[in-house]
Amino acid sequence: MKIINFSEQNSIINQYMAEIRDAEYQKNRLLFRNNIMRIGEFEAFELSKTLAYAPKEVTTPLGVSTVNVPTDKIVLATIFRAGLPFHNGFLNVFDHAGNAFVSAYREYKDAAHHEVGIHIEYLATPSIDEKNLIIADPMLATGGSMELGYKAFLTKGTPKQIHVCCVIASPEGIEHIKKTFPNEKTTIWCAAIDPGMNEHKYIVPGFGDAGDLCYGGKL
Repeated sequence: MKIINFSEQNSIINQYMAEIRDAEYQKNRLLFRNNIMRIGEFEAFELSKTLAYAPKEVTTPLGVSTVNVPTDKIVLATIFRAGLPFHNGFLNVFDHAGNAFVSAYREYKDAAHHEVGIHIEYLATPSIDEKNLIIADPMLATGGSMELGYKAFLTKGTPKQIHVCCVIASPEGIEHIKKTFPNEKTTIWCAAIDPGMNEHKYIVPGFGDAGDLCYGGKL
């Protein structure tokens, strides 16, 4: 399984990461969502370099131009609700992609919020058979919601390639993906890999709850 960690190189993504981690910057939800979206756009651009391409003739007003264009079909999937601005960033780049959505949310099993379960309710997706499946979710913490989302999408076919895309990953989440996804055709893309998680299964230092920071708190 290939892991692409953009924090290992210098790029503008580091500036966006510095801002979304900043507690003062996070008070502006619009700016926070915008940076999540922009990280998605840059990850999508880098991912596009791995696709299969073929020449295509395009008629211009003055002649014919030959351009290499992607031949892989893409389904862009996300997990409600935190994944929406990240998904939009990918969709800005892969504007011809099919779109898939699944709802997954944490269910704490104890009063101290140490034992975490994942609940799946809603699924809407086209066929993913023989397509490149991109699952865009900002946080890869335990990997549980990513796994359950992936299994839900598998009810609609078998993908050609799988791209697990996130903003921040934990080592535990990465190991979970290695155990539950097909290693030979899965790539993990992330803007950073943080040291671990706290007792509530939030990535540390991370940046907090992505859904709440994008859209406000929930009951």
